[in-house]
Amino acid sequence: MKKKLLSVVLGAAMVLSMGTLAAAEDAPVTLVYAEVNPLDTIVGQTATAFKEKVEELSGGSITIDIQASGVLGSENDVLDTMLGGGGTIDMSRISAFALTSYGGQKSMLLSLPYTFVSREHFWNFATSDLAQEFLMEPQENGSGVRGLFYGEEGFRHFFTTKEISGIEDLAGMKLRVSNDPVMNGLVEGLGASPTVVSFGELYSALQTGVVDGAEQPIANYKSNAFPEVAPNLILDGHTLGAIQVIITDAAWDKLSENQQNIIMEAGEYASNFNRELSAGEEEKVLEQLKADGVNVIEVEDLTPWQAAVADVISENTKGMEDLYQQIVDMQ
Repeated sequence: MKKKLLSVVLGAAMVLSMGTLAAAEDAPVTLVYAEVNPLDTIVGQTATAFKEKVEELSGGSITIDIQASGVLGSENDVLDTMLGGGGTIDMSRISAFALTSYGGQKSMLLSLPYTFVSREHFWNFATSDLAQEFLMEPQENGSGVRGLFYGEEGFRHFFTTKEISGIEDLAGMKLRVSNDPVMNGLVEGLGASPTVVSFGELYSALQTGVVDGAEQPIANYKSNAFPEVAPNLILDGHTLGAIQVIITDAAWDKLSENQQNIIMEAGEYASNFNRELSAGEEEKVLEQLKADGVNVIEVEDLTPWQAAVADVISENTKGMEDLYQQIVDMQ
């Protein structure tokens, strides 16, 4: 039995080694990877894990050049560049709903409020055959990009500059959105005013009163220093921060078959890394926020929140009711 196990392990190692050697013989290529958040965030660490695995497996034939902290622009700026065929950005980590404004109808279903009841529910979807169908939607509709893998950065919550105690306090507030129809509908359903502000300008917008609040996953809220200007965090968990990493068709096509396989293998590795990291990181960050004096408001009853967004869900699932139900049923 031990000899058989050793044989299997050695065989797998030999296959990996041969694949690495083959990729190392390919023409060297550098892929520019855009990330709007700092490298110490969940998504930043996921990018680093992906980079390291790609470079390890490729024997140095593929270099991933991570440009973090939004130096290449907001998610919309990055998508405009990638979809426009500029060739200066090859890859990016984006919020799953970011493709909604670019015709990604399936991606929109992932951002609908209160769709995922738990992390396990999301990962049931992310590891399913249906997820692969969603990842390939932009490539199939001619957008010029394709999804590689899914991840998540925790549930998203609202935070505000003014002290609040519940859903009723959000009424009349100017809440930052990224010009997404689902998020616009969610904010309007809460009786607030959706206000478009780029992510890079959000800190100053909160500081100067351009907006009264915004929403982000807990880890991003802390890493971007938003507690300094908006120290009230209400844990409504309206959306799980589903993410995906995308690559342009132009960048994909210049890779050899060996290199493409390595990108996919590293993507699976990074997705698993993200899954393990995100769950533990969120609770740790939340405890630190409480210790730092952030006003953390627990939500005991989600019923009024769900009622406020019922129309958003019905309006944005028209014609895709069965597909949306498949996702809901994966819990």
